[in-house]
Amino acid sequence: MGSGSDGGGALPLFETKEAKFKNAYRLFLISMFIGICMIWVYRITQILFDDDVEERLVWMLLFLSELWFGFYWVITKSARWNRVYRYAFRDRLSHRYEDKLPRVDIFVCTADPTIEPPMMVINTVLSVMAYNYPTDKLSVYLSDDGGSDLTFYALLEASVFSKHWLPFCKKFNIEPRSPAAYFSTKSNSVVDVEGLSSIKKLYEEMEHRIDTAANLGRIPEEIRTKHKGFSEWVSVTSQRDHQTILQVLIDGRNPNAVDIDGVALPMLVYLSRQKSPNHPHNFKAGAMNALLRVSSKISNGKIILNVDCDMYSNNSESVRDALCFFMDEQKSHDIAFVQFPQSFYNLTKNDIYGSSLSILTEVELPGMDGCGGPLYIGTGCFHRREVLCGKKYGTEFDVEYEDSVLINKVQEGASKLEETAKIVADCTFEEGTQWGKEMGLKYGCAVEDVITGLSIHCRGWKSVYFNPTRKGFLGVAPITLGQTLVQYKRWAEGNLQMLLSRYGPLQSYGVGRIKLGHRMVYCLWCIWAPNWLATLYYSVIPSLYLLKGIPLFPRISSLWFLPFAYVIITEILSSIGEFLFYGSTLGCWWNEQRMWIFRSTTSYLFGFIDTLLNLFGFAKSRFDITAKLIDKDVAKRKDIMEFGNSSPMFIILATLAMLNLYCFFWGVKRMIINTQTPSFDSLFLQVLLCGFLVIINLPIYNGLFFRKDNGRMPTSVTVKSIILAVSVCFFIM
Repeated sequence: MGSGSDGGGALPLFETKEAKFKNAYRLFLISMFIGICMIWVYRITQILFDDDVEERLVWMLLFLSELWFGFYWVITKSARWNRVYRYAFRDRLSHRYEDKLPRVDIFVCTADPTIEPPMMVINTVLSVMAYNYPTDKLSVYLSDDGGSDLTFYALLEASVFSKHWLPFCKKFNIEPRSPAAYFSTKSNSVVDVEGLSSIKKLYEEMEHRIDTAANLGRIPEEIRTKHKGFSEWVSVTSQRDHQTILQVLIDGRNPNAVDIDGVALPMLVYLSRQKSPNHPHNFKAGAMNALLRVSSKISNGKIILNVDCDMYSNNSESVRDALCFFMDEQKSHDIAFVQFPQSFYNLTKNDIYGSSLSILTEVELPGMDGCGGPLYIGTGCFHRREVLCGKKYGTEFDVEYEDSVLINKVQEGASKLEETAKIVADCTFEEGTQWGKEMGLKYGCAVEDVITGLSIHCRGWKSVYFNPTRKGFLGVAPITLGQTLVQYKRWAEGNLQMLLSRYGPLQSYGVGRIKLGHRMVYCLWCIWAPNWLATLYYSVIPSLYLLKGIPLFPRISSLWFLPFAYVIITEILSSIGEFLFYGSTLGCWWNEQRMWIFRSTTSYLFGFIDTLLNLFGFAKSRFDITAKLIDKDVAKRKDIMEFGNSSPMFIILATLAMLNLYCFFWGVKRMIINTQTPSFDSLFLQVLLCGFLVIINLPIYNGLFFRKDNGRMPTSVTVKSIILAVSVCFFIM
């Protein structure tokens, strides 16, 4: 792949453009760094000339916090140093390679039918089955790590509905091709009413049957007897203890596997790998590796796309877009994977939980692309199979892989194929092999996708980040504060685990294998968790010392005030500029600042603690799945922050909010009334910081004292936070 007979003088299949005004932006960053260095100098001089032991310690810790923030700023801006943007020319691909397009295997992963509803899963499956791509070269695999007969039943229904849905999509060239998404966003004017109403009726009937079974919690007996696959669940002990269940629901090689127009359907396969309490299953990484082996036996596509079950295809041309980067005659030889952004369809106008990831997708990932390639984020990613399975750049493929996956060299019937392919999904198959180490996705880390991408880069490969105008994939973002904080806790914990492991970007594994700039950008996510200490210190100590009337920052009239003012103002303006330039609102920017503080003082703190407990053997890593169910009551409240359940994270947030509120009002009052208290000139930056934290926490105060709906802060959290905050303030006084 990647070479063609007419490649010598052919136009490229993709192009790369550097970000505009790159040099001017670099000069701006240098000026910012000088300002940060001046802040460090100021803090050091104050430490040296302060005779009070307590205050010297406070200043020392402030300096360490500012030193950390400066280091984090450098790492963050390294992702902006050399941004590049990619553009694909799929018309050229079709012109040159339409008859030589490679086989593509698509992996959809689900793990729990209660928080990842079967209807959502099959909408994703149907959307990728309907790609604008030769169906005889397309195979779709659903990995069900929940081992649920409800999910299997939903996929069985989808296999029947696909005979009507796929020709409907291609006849009218509709977008998106997830039925649920299309029926909720369609324009009736582009499709004849009769055709639309009939296909919608078929979908609603299917939805009713699946939801009825889900509500019953079982498959009706009259349905179970109609397909042999249901017999597999007779011997299933539990979700974590069952044999391999493998069913080819649509055999793309069978001439009878066609839609209502007589066109061949894509291969469709259900897999629930064997699980046993006596063998580790390695979460999503284990599921992906089982899919790699099983698919090699059945279809063996050279390109693999993996998507999470909640990330439906929003663009039917995404496969062709990705192939432009794999099949260019001159520039594709070292590209291992093509990463699309993770985007969401259920965001509120001002993105109250900061879930849009707009700066990540529009700025940081293009910056990483310019350093050697984006990280692998676990969904919406196209891979070369051979690379994902361990091939080093510039070498022949390891024979071990050929032996391990039992490559299918002869045509077999579906039943025979199922039996032979089951072997490679057994929980004992990986024993004594390199799976999870040098082959497939790596084990032992909560962010198995990121660490796998890093290992691919360390083997000499590059990757590409592609962000088309029409998003390739759309998913479900968390809809409550609790869900958001838990998700970031898992990410922070996993990234810190990677930093501390032998595969960390700063460890010897990465040294000499990838460039320093590339390693620095990887660290941007690896050092999320350590942010908690500096952020928590800065959120508490300046406020408490405002309450005591002790200044910790230079007075306005001092020359030392200038670097603080320059860094604060320019960082705020540049951050706002990024948000507005890439289509976000000022409200989105403000909510992102709030969520950064919330995440740093809760998610990153708990992620840091859990990482240490895991490191020293006191706990084991868990893979927390974020709920994909959308509560109707929560959806109605939209831009109002949801609390609802009691949580240790909420106690921390509420306590910090109450502490800052108390310090702000009593500190300012004392400054006005008591003439012996230092002037506003001396305490200006502390008043500014504490006031900023009070305003940031307005949703917390609303949830604590004013709201009456189910999304308010629990009474127990309110009482505990008030007692803790008042106790700290009285103690410090």
